[in-house]
Amino acid sequence: MSRAPVWRAVAALAVIAISLALAFTTAPRLGLDLRGGTQLVFEAKDSPTVTADSAATDRALDVLRQRADALGVVDPTLVRSGEKRIIVELPGVLDPRQAAEVIGRTAQLAFHPVLGSGDPSGVRDENGGLLKLGPPAITGDGVRDAVEQSDPQRGPGWWVSIEFRDADAWQRLTGAAACEPQGDPQRRIAIVLDAEIISSPPLDPSIPCRTGIPGAGADITGSFTHEEARDLAVLIKGGALPVPLTLVEQRTVGPTLGAEAIDASAKAAVAGLLLTAVFIVAVYRVSGLLAALALACYGLISYAALVAMGATFTLPGLAGFVLAIGMAIDANVLVFERAREEHDSRRGLRRALDLGFRNAWSAIADSNVTTLIAAGLLFWLASGPVKGFGVTLAIGVLASLVSAMLITRVLVQGVIGRIGPRASGLASQGVVRTWLARRNPRLMAARRVWLAIAGGLAVVAVAGLAVRGLNVGVEFTGGRLVEFATSKPVPADVAGQAVTRAGVPSAVVQATDDGVTVRAARLGLDEVARIEQALEPHGGAVSKTREEFIGPSLGEELRRNALIALGVAVAMQLLYLAARFRWTFGVATVLALLVDVIVVAGLFAWLGKPIDGIFVAAMLTIVGYSVNDKVVVFDRVRELWTARRGFAAAVDGAIVQTLPRTVNTGLGALFILVALMVFGGDSLRDFAMALVAGIVMGTLSSAFVAGPAAVVLARFDRRPPAPPAGRTAPRDRTGTGAVV
Repeated sequence: MSRAPVWRAVAALAVIAISLALAFTTAPRLGLDLRGGTQLVFEAKDSPTVTADSAATDRALDVLRQRADALGVVDPTLVRSGEKRIIVELPGVLDPRQAAEVIGRTAQLAFHPVLGSGDPSGVRDENGGLLKLGPPAITGDGVRDAVEQSDPQRGPGWWVSIEFRDADAWQRLTGAAACEPQGDPQRRIAIVLDAEIISSPPLDPSIPCRTGIPGAGADITGSFTHEEARDLAVLIKGGALPVPLTLVEQRTVGPTLGAEAIDASAKAAVAGLLLTAVFIVAVYRVSGLLAALALACYGLISYAALVAMGATFTLPGLAGFVLAIGMAIDANVLVFERAREEHDSRRGLRRALDLGFRNAWSAIADSNVTTLIAAGLLFWLASGPVKGFGVTLAIGVLASLVSAMLITRVLVQGVIGRIGPRASGLASQGVVRTWLARRNPRLMAARRVWLAIAGGLAVVAVAGLAVRGLNVGVEFTGGRLVEFATSKPVPADVAGQAVTRAGVPSAVVQATDDGVTVRAARLGLDEVARIEQALEPHGGAVSKTREEFIGPSLGEELRRNALIALGVAVAMQLLYLAARFRWTFGVATVLALLVDVIVVAGLFAWLGKPIDGIFVAAMLTIVGYSVNDKVVVFDRVRELWTARRGFAAAVDGAIVQTLPRTVNTGLGALFILVALMVFGGDSLRDFAMALVAGIVMGTLSSAFVAGPAAVVLARFDRRPPAPPAGRTAPRDRTGTGAVV
């Protein structure tokens, strides 16, 4: 007797036990779009003296980390991305103006002697006058410490106390200035920060000439508030950046919006999981019930894997986690449908189930590889939170293999000998397969009609792209997008007038029942504050819930990466299918993929929906799902196509035999997506809409585009493929139809 079932059971228990331990002992790491805060992305630029390379960026990163710590931000995250970019995440910081000003300022500090006043080429002081400055006597590197201070005995206000490393340099600078007469500009010391004079105090009359101020300390005075004095001390103490930094991306999300996103995703996951479980139990009965239990284990395993990796959960990542629940049922459906085909009076349920797992493995492996390709491209080329979608999708694919091929197998094999054939759900072919086998449709006889209809849909979609165009979001165009929540509705025309009065007449304004969205190519942080104030008389309590800024250079890069990702995805699918099957199958699949992608893009063009990073993630998921479905069909074609059976008949047979799997898997994913559309916000709703359209098109294009195209291309490659080794060919037969 084989001991393989025992070892499978031990492995399944070990995986579940480890996952439980990780899930209950490791706290998830939430992204800023879920817990609230500000994310800043800086890009290092060359200076006249320093080249912005990885070493200079690392030095700048150390300076930024000191500034973030000095600001008192709890658990800030600062990492270098690539050679020249730094990502700064500041939880709880909802004022991007302060964050960007303090964190990213170059902070080149210097103390200069004043040579005169009134020179047109001079620098304006804090009072607006022009001062001619001498070379810097002390730079920021000569400052040991800086701290903000106040003393009621000295009067109101704050100042910054500085401690120098070289007391002699400070004494020489002040001793020379003290030799000038009272009231002379040359008796002042100019403190310059980033080419701007922040203070130029005159020396006290009591300071003797040539003696100067002894000691290693000085005070920078001015009309500072506590926050201004603290920020100045942070900049001085942190030191100057070795290279200038440019803000290329900024995202701010309020904590309320993040909490709502988590709540919506949890509701969608529970609702989708329940609907999927009810459906699969109705179709496969006891086997379906055990698969539903394995599906719950899948959720546990994938969650545990993500927290163990230290992955950051983002809003798109949660959407990917929820969506993967619906897609995880695919492997179970493939196995159960294959077991139904293998079962007859001479071959018992246990043997049929073993053959189902063995013969379905090829299609399961091929289809999951195509999804992993899409996930890998998202992680490689996407930016920001969309990377999280690629990570969760990839982890979900791997966890679904463990769930279906290990846990489901252990559970079903453990009870299959203790229940009757009818209760197992695997003894009959089911209503759909029985009806199809009875009708025996010959779809390929009308292949030119199907291709013409697909071409017509593509033409309508292209017309939408040409007439309406794509509503490209700021992520690809560059600019700023701000969402305001209002306590009462603001009409669109009133909101537009308020934004115009705030000084941004070119902004695109959208109003809903509970908020206003403003988007513009050039929208500064000061204008955002004015818009918020202008909306208050009309919207009651106004609060900023989300803000995104994308610099022009980054927008162009993201747009280029999105096109590269889609192009590489299609090319890699073609190469993979050509290697695994035949080149004609790969070309047919790519043609069907193009129809899928064009129709979804055309739908968004006609509806005016935004095209952003989440939409690109949806499109790459559609590519993976659509190829997944076509892999299953062509895998069956490879089995059925022989010298005695023509290729068109083999394609017809493959479509008929795999349609129950396609319908059952598609419904599992659609349950999840409908739940996301009901419970999710606008971005998740658009994401779900794109995937619903893509899944429907991907399912139809397998039978009505990829199949007919493969038949048309078959005349260029007439050699039938050799049957796969070690697999039993499925038998065409009808069943009782007792199982739904």
